[in-house]
Amino acid sequence: MQAVIFDMDGVIVDSEGLWRQAERAVFAEVGLSLSDADCEKTMGMRSDEVIAYWYGLAPWSGASIEEVETRLTRRMLTLISEKATTMAGAEHAISIAREAGLKLGLASSSCPDLINGVLKKFRLEDSFKVACSAINEEFGKPHPAVFLTAARMLGAPPEECVAIEDSAAGVRAALDASMRVIAVPPSHLFDEPAFDGVHTKLKSLQDLEPEMLL
Repeated sequence: MQAVIFDMDGVIVDSEGLWRQAERAVFAEVGLSLSDADCEKTMGMRSDEVIAYWYGLAPWSGASIEEVETRLTRRMLTLISEKATTMAGAEHAISIAREAGLKLGLASSSCPDLINGVLKKFRLEDSFKVACSAINEEFGKPHPAVFLTAARMLGAPPEECVAIEDSAAGVRAALDASMRVIAVPPSHLFDEPAFDGVHTKLKSLQDLEPEMLL
């Protein structure tokens, strides 16, 4: 293997709960009441595609999709700044990948502002050779585009890359990019069939071993 490509939300930063909090608050402003289970249906997707998904099911008047996306991004930036912590084992995984001599990349559904906010907060700006946002692709996860872009920018063939993901959408994207996939699902989704096709499944990145990357 030549490279390791990390997802960000739920892999590097413990933000999935923050996303649910932000989504429920922002969608409530346009009259849409979502549960945590509702929010999990779109876990791993780009925010604009999440908003378009719910608008397609329950259209609202007033605020545009773009306006709702701006509100969601602003709320997430605040929550990340005030409450976010790293995922257990994230620094361990980064260290192992570095020691193995692998190139490190980031492939996230979050927008560049959120990626930069996370990297700056945890002083990880120099940890990744590339940081790619699916916002810059025609399609977000579960489409493989952002993973393929990250691999290309790292100069590594996709089949020589290991992807680390926590969501069903991300796992599908990485598998379709022909990458080896390590999944770290949320505990309550650990046995979901969506994660059955991965090469390795861990309860925490603290359990990551060097041979899993090589």
